[in-house]
Amino acid sequence: MIYSGSALNVTLLPSGIANLTFDLRDSSVNKFNELTLRELREAIDVLMETDISGLIFSSAKPAFIVGADITEFTGMFDEAEGEITKWLVEGNQIFNDIEDLPCPTVSAISGVALGGGFEMALSTDFRVVTEGTKVGFPEVKLGILPGFGGTVRLPRLIGADNANQWISAGSHIKARQALNEGAIDAIVSCENLLPACENLIAQCLENKLSTQRIRQQKKSPLTLSEIELNVAFETALGLIAPRAGPNYPAPVVAVKVMQSAANLDREGALQAEHKGFVELAKTEVAKNLVQMFLNDQYLSSTAKKHSHNASEVKKAGVLGAGIMGGGIAYQSALKGVPILMKDIAQEGLDLGVSEAGKLLNKQRARGRIDIDKVVSVLGDITPVLDYQGFDKVDVIIEAIVENVDVKKGVLAELEALIPASATIASNTSTISIDELSLCLKRPENFCGMHFFNPVPVMPLVEIIRGSKTSEDTIAKTVAYAKKMGKTPIVVNNCPGFLVNRILFPYFGAFSRLIHDGADFNQIDKAMEEFGWPMGPAYLLDVIGVDTAVHCQDVMADGFPRMKLDFESAIDKLYQGKNFGQKTGKGFYSYEMDKRGKPKKLANDEIKGIIQSVQETTRDFSNDEIVERMMIPMCIETALCLEDGIVGSPIEADMGLVLGLGFPPFRGGALRHTDSLGLSTFCDRADVYSELGELYKPSSSMREMGRANEIYYQ
Repeated sequence: MIYSGSALNVTLLPSGIANLTFDLRDSSVNKFNELTLRELREAIDVLMETDISGLIFSSAKPAFIVGADITEFTGMFDEAEGEITKWLVEGNQIFNDIEDLPCPTVSAISGVALGGGFEMALSTDFRVVTEGTKVGFPEVKLGILPGFGGTVRLPRLIGADNANQWISAGSHIKARQALNEGAIDAIVSCENLLPACENLIAQCLENKLSTQRIRQQKKSPLTLSEIELNVAFETALGLIAPRAGPNYPAPVVAVKVMQSAANLDREGALQAEHKGFVELAKTEVAKNLVQMFLNDQYLSSTAKKHSHNASEVKKAGVLGAGIMGGGIAYQSALKGVPILMKDIAQEGLDLGVSEAGKLLNKQRARGRIDIDKVVSVLGDITPVLDYQGFDKVDVIIEAIVENVDVKKGVLAELEALIPASATIASNTSTISIDELSLCLKRPENFCGMHFFNPVPVMPLVEIIRGSKTSEDTIAKTVAYAKKMGKTPIVVNNCPGFLVNRILFPYFGAFSRLIHDGADFNQIDKAMEEFGWPMGPAYLLDVIGVDTAVHCQDVMADGFPRMKLDFESAIDKLYQGKNFGQKTGKGFYSYEMDKRGKPKKLANDEIKGIIQSVQETTRDFSNDEIVERMMIPMCIETALCLEDGIVGSPIEADMGLVLGLGFPPFRGGALRHTDSLGLSTFCDRADVYSELGELYKPSSSMREMGRANEIYYQ
């Protein structure tokens, strides 16, 4: 044993080649935390003084190295710029020393090598991977860029064009592409991984391969003329900047860093990388995107706790073969849970099966599944007009019309025909789970399971706990949602639950802005600039104005503060049966494009409708629009937390991000409130207090603001 630690060890193989094996104790994956970096420094120091013929870097775990430990290094984002640079310099010195070792070096990669893990691999002379391995640099998705030499070595290995694409997209790159583009040197079977690495080192020792040529290439400026460099990087910026948008600076900064370093040697290029890393690390965007990553991990661990000891869902059922029911059936079957799809009409069943077929064929056209998978998934969806087979299901999702009396009748009928152990979940968006449970003899087996449309695309599922819902029911439903590939968040029962309860004050603010004289086109543009994927008018057209009016009535009954004291533009559109995309007209007009998707156009009739509900018109600044839209949403999110509807600020914010498309770079409503400062937020809300209760922070928010507390501790 040459070196032994808690994160890695170094042994001498019979061939005289050293094998440095990453095996981080008490962790399912290897990552570059403080311990691993310290031990890697120590091990390399030992190896620099040891007579070895070569060095292989490998992993004792299924994956090579998943990257840096985000929970550790992000604490440095709040440090002075000099401290961040010091950390980068020290880390890079380790990788530089690996690159400069007097013997040939090879990385033996299996599973994944991401971020710092692949940066370390690039510092070795060769990289050999197993089939199915993925590599890459996902840092831009955290609002930063590679900081351990990724922007330096990658373009010198695979060329500027490929490096620009790899790093700016933050994608995981499959082994075959990585091989074709020169980032790795061979793909072998798992059993041949170490022997192949030993063989490469043997060829170097026999002078059949040159490590010096490879090292010189990685440490020197790019071998392109000024014109070629300008074309490569300016073309990339022209493509990447519009795609990234103004709110996500990391992809553009990463390309500019590589451009500025193109004519520099390793030392100069690394300095440029450090400067770019620090610039991004100090932004609010990076802090929020890193928090989003941590939030996602928190949701996974929370769902795991909820579903602990859950009984397995082997077969499911769905009532209703409409867009929602058909989407649920497709998703369940796609993820390996056979499902019965019941409807009262054959036409409905035909539509549901047809929709599943279209979705599967799209996946096949993109190369994600083959024809055998298409046939298998369709075979796992059984359309029925009666309840035949429902006596053998574990979970049934009711996804019929949003009418409390109709739902109650169907739920009572269903309960009498299924096993006593089966769970029933209602895919309602607004109706009280406690109200629906009144028709059931086993309310402990009942909960809400609110999917978002379109089901195959939207990741969130709200699991709604009624007052009589058992923990076993929650566990089984959460486990089923996870098995479907969804992100479940458990919430307590109230009108609108979590997401819709928060959404409708936002819509109420939109209606009041129009009533007070604002232009809905400007509102949409202002909110899109804020970061929303679409403005509120467009969102209402997509949801359906009729659906919005129904939900608004339910919300106003449950929360009188949400009741509007004027006739809104939404009401007028509803009265004229202009429901948005589903009728071809709403705030905008729609016609189908060549791909069969609705194309948004101006609606010539909307001006008169708007004028009929406006008392006056006046100019609004975009800042005022954003404040008037966001303050009610942030206050309602805080109230959901205070009322115990949701268990944590993280779950509240992630519900909005995953269910509504809240701008991820802002981190969610509560994270956004924190960034403003609670005291400042309450002061800004007071400016609009005459607009109604939706603009009045709770006493708890005010107290937290006075105490300089925040939601994310």
